[in-house]
Amino acid sequence: MTTEDAVTAQAVDSLHGTDDPRLRELLTALIRHLHAFASETRLTQREWEAAIAFLTATGQTCTDTRQEFILLSDVLGLSMLVETVNGQSEPDRTESTVLGPFHMTESPVRALGDTIDLVGDGEPCVVTGVVRSADGTPLPGAVLDVWQADPHGFYDVQQPDVQPPGNGRGLFTADDEGRFRFRTCVPSAYPIPTDGPVGTLLKATGRHPYRPAHIHFIVSAEGHTPVTTHIFVAGGEYLDSDAVFAVKESLVKDFTPTDEPSLAREFGVPNPFRHARFDLVLERS
Repeated sequence: MTTEDAVTAQAVDSLHGTDDPRLRELLTALIRHLHAFASETRLTQREWEAAIAFLTATGQTCTDTRQEFILLSDVLGLSMLVETVNGQSEPDRTESTVLGPFHMTESPVRALGDTIDLVGDGEPCVVTGVVRSADGTPLPGAVLDVWQADPHGFYDVQQPDVQPPGNGRGLFTADDEGRFRFRTCVPSAYPIPTDGPVGTLLKATGRHPYRPAHIHFIVSAEGHTPVTTHIFVAGGEYLDSDAVFAVKESLVKDFTPTDEPSLAREFGVPNPFRHARFDLVLERS
């Protein structure tokens, strides 16, 4: 008679011909943990079929502009766990957080000081900062890929008939002193998409779908490890209950109300406006 342990042993043994040692390690651990889960929970045939149907529906929901599997990984905390497992070795480096499911299109190249808000119906805001190495040296030519939702909580790829392509996105190059700046609107909290399998899962578990207001960044520079991160709006809702567990205290920044006409003219925004300062520190590769 085949026992549960025997089934697991046979499945693991089937990998003995795998040439890639890391692939063999990963698949071995995956089989053992999945089998242990099924045995521990006494998984029924009906539940297994429901899980297969859920994963199938998750894949079928993915498109060129929507990644439901990343969203699923996010709400299960797996994305944030992978970020944590691969955390930086230099403690002063800017902390990383999740990529999210909407980095689906290429950000348009923009000049320093340009706006990424092509619609202009939100509260004006300027984001400035400096990109440095861990030893404090500025990193001229650092590249910053930024993207955010509009003031109503939607990304451009979610509303192709409403928002122009590239709205809320920009690819910037830091100046000779590592400085960057761009104009935008103050981001707002928003719900992740709930019209697919992930939304069904959240509803079944009694969880809300909201993310606190934030702007995404991927920052890179020659000789340094890129960082994927956010800047979160201090004082906003859901900072303590982010649906994807991505908030880190060091990434929460003030979007300071600013009433300085001369500074507004310098930045090219109406007065008053909000000003967020976000300095980034990269780790040497």
